[in-house]
Amino acid sequence: MHTTHPVLIAYDGSPDARAAVKVAGHLFPGAPAVVLYAREPLEAVAAHLENHPAIEELRADDARTLDGSERVADEGAREARAAGLDAAPRVAAIGQTAAEAIVEAADAVDASAIVLGSRGRRGLRAAVLGSTSTTVLHHGHRPTLVVPPAGVTGAPRSVRTS
Repeated sequence: MHTTHPVLIAYDGSPDARAAVKVAGHLFPGAPAVVLYAREPLEAVAAHLENHPAIEELRADDARTLDGSERVADEGAREARAAGLDAAPRVAAIGQTAAEAIVEAADAVDASAIVLGSRGRRGLRAAVLGSTSTTVLHHGHRPTLVVPPAGVTGAPRSVRTS
């Protein structure tokens, strides 16, 4: 599949995200890609501290974690380039869920598709914890590929991740 619109790959550094990158490279060789790491700013976590003296310290901590977030996005983009994609990193500082950030970023870059890994949660854990991939599938406006964990169904031989 050749496209001028980028493929958006959700990436958090997990083995599932790495598997998604490899599958995207296999399915969309040479395609432009945006590798997204969605992070929740520490300041948003502690919004209830507004006007508290500790908020300045929290802002400094948040600036340091942004550096780490950029490293995760850069790592994902390097892996995507190694998988044959023309990839660029992107960090989204979110005040909402990761799924909402993924859908918004896909719309912002006019993505041709969204690719993300699945944690493989089942049963009660999935019901209680929710599922980023399920939410993206139901609320996204673009074709979405959810790559299951290799241990669930096994990756295709040509893109095996282990």
